[in-house]
Amino acid sequence: MTSRERVFRALEFRSPDRAPRDLWALPWVQQYARAEYDAVVARFPGDFGGAASGPEPGGGLGPGDRRQGEQARKGNWTDDWGCTFQVGEDGVIGEVKEPPLADPAALGSYQPPWEIIQRANWDAVNRACAANLAGPKKFMIAGTSVRPFERMQFLRGSENLYLDLGYETAELMRLRDMVHEFFMKELACWVKTDLDALSFMDDWGAQSALLIAPEQFRRLFKPLYREYCRMIRAAGKKVFFHSDGHIFDIYEDLIEVGVDAVNSQLFCMDIEEIGRRFKGRITFWGEIDRQRILPFGTPGDCRAAVARVRRALDDGRGGLIAQCEWGVNNPRANIEAVFEAWDMSLDQVLALEA
Repeated sequence: MTSRERVFRALEFRSPDRAPRDLWALPWVQQYARAEYDAVVARFPGDFGGAASGPEPGGGLGPGDRRQGEQARKGNWTDDWGCTFQVGEDGVIGEVKEPPLADPAALGSYQPPWEIIQRANWDAVNRACAANLAGPKKFMIAGTSVRPFERMQFLRGSENLYLDLGYETAELMRLRDMVHEFFMKELACWVKTDLDALSFMDDWGAQSALLIAPEQFRRLFKPLYREYCRMIRAAGKKVFFHSDGHIFDIYEDLIEVGVDAVNSQLFCMDIEEIGRRFKGRITFWGEIDRQRILPFGTPGDCRAAVARVRRALDDGRGGLIAQCEWGVNNPRANIEAVFEAWDMSLDQVLALEA
């Protein structure tokens, strides 16, 4: 079974031979643990590829005029939208400390970075897809820049945006509509490529609840998500979505709008209740606890964590992706233990809990 077929079978609940593997590495790993990362990938090859994984890197969105500095390095860097991030240590993304629309009056003259769409290299994306089909046959996915809630925070500043949400100001709606228009134009280009799937994201959860009321999410943001999913699925592609935090209250909404696979922090929530409510209705794109178990646990703890996820969510038909995020100072042995447990049979891994 090829990687591409394996992922499709997992997403469509058609009994793949094993859960597809997907290892995410934070910039710190590439900067300070590259040899260890290469060794893990050699032992547990991933099933996913992307536009930059072919012989011609650089496919996708083009360079922005406002981008400055080096991302994930200590100091400041500015992204394509003109949002300046302050990074306190190498290997992390940092936080926006200089939002360009802190003064709402600036919205009147602000323009999104249309040039990154105009300068995009979509042909390179398609050439990477063709090279993949001729060679490794991985499942090809691209991460878009679509993240309306987070982009609005980056532009206004989080404190300002939450005040806007409290009053639901006219400026809030103008800002939402502006970023949504940009993301729809971006997606209209991505969906014409030969990729198998597209992903988008927003971090909606705090540690134990949503950051805003579920009703407000459904009123202000769910319609946007519905349009993104409709466009992606109409092009015959799968929809992947990521959100950090406790997002139990919007799983049903994500299923309803058409998300195929969700990456969320399962260990912030009641995994068993998630299984009772949602198993077999959406694919769980990981993950394993990166707040406590991966950084501070033992390899045995990591294998037991996989066992818990599989006991709650694995019925042998699919709906699971063996995704794991390798963060700052996570032991290599813990990452390897995660994938060892995913490679076990269901009976073998469940025996770890006995």
